Amino acid sequence: MKKLFFIIAILFLTQTAQAQLFSKERLSNLETFDNRFLTWGYYLGFNNYDFNFDYIEERGNEATDITVEGQTGFNVGLIGDMRINKYINLRLEPGLSFTQRNLFFPGFEDERDILREVKSTYIHIPLLVKVSTKRLNNIKPFIIGGIGTSLNLSSNEKNPDDNKQGEFRTTSNTSYYELGVGIDFYLYYFKFSPSIRGVFATSDELIPDNDPNSPWTSNIDKMSTRGVFINFTFQ
Repeated sequence: MKKLFFIIAILFLTQTAQAQLFSKERLSNLETFDNRFLTWGYYLGFNNYDFNFDYIEERGNEATDITVEGQTGFNVGLIGDMRINKYINLRLEPGLSFTQRNLFFPGFEDERDILREVKSTYIHIPLLVKVSTKRLNNIKPFIIGGIGTSLNLSSNEKNPDDNKQGEFRTTSNTSYYELGVGIDFYLYYFKFSPSIRGVFATSDELIPDNDPNSPWTSNIDKMSTRGVFINFTFQ
């Protein structure tokens, strides 16, 4: 799914940029938009989350690893943009992300022990630096990156039940770094900016089971989120 996300996004951004770059010079839209010190907007988009597992004992056999099946989720949020100079902007993009990951644990015969559905609703708050190129006609490519934190409203961190009772527990708070690319399109009435982002957690999100010898969590050293966002921004 992540590969498909990347392919679609890159093809879209490349084809649209080529159409603008190799066409004759056009009348510029929103010529003074980027001179504003503060601008506001919102974004909508899609996500695909995954978990990366580090194991205490590497068995060298993929059949013994936990399998993660990510599902396509939805993003929505607000944007506050502060102009630093002609090419650099500082952005705050608080939003909500809805997602689900299905975890499949090897070594069990009962399906109730194999599958754990991890549904998450994140309040995601990244602080990002946007570095843009020179504007070309009505487009301006950019790269974006920064750090962020999130609060998982669906977390069951305080739940006393664990995998023995069918509950896979994760932490409420997670820290991230984020990297992405995109293109600003200056339309007649507003600026439209599709982008693709990679999101990588730096903190351990696993709440181990109460039993230190749990067959679900005893061999997990660290569990951290990885994700792909495709966002469509309107300013």
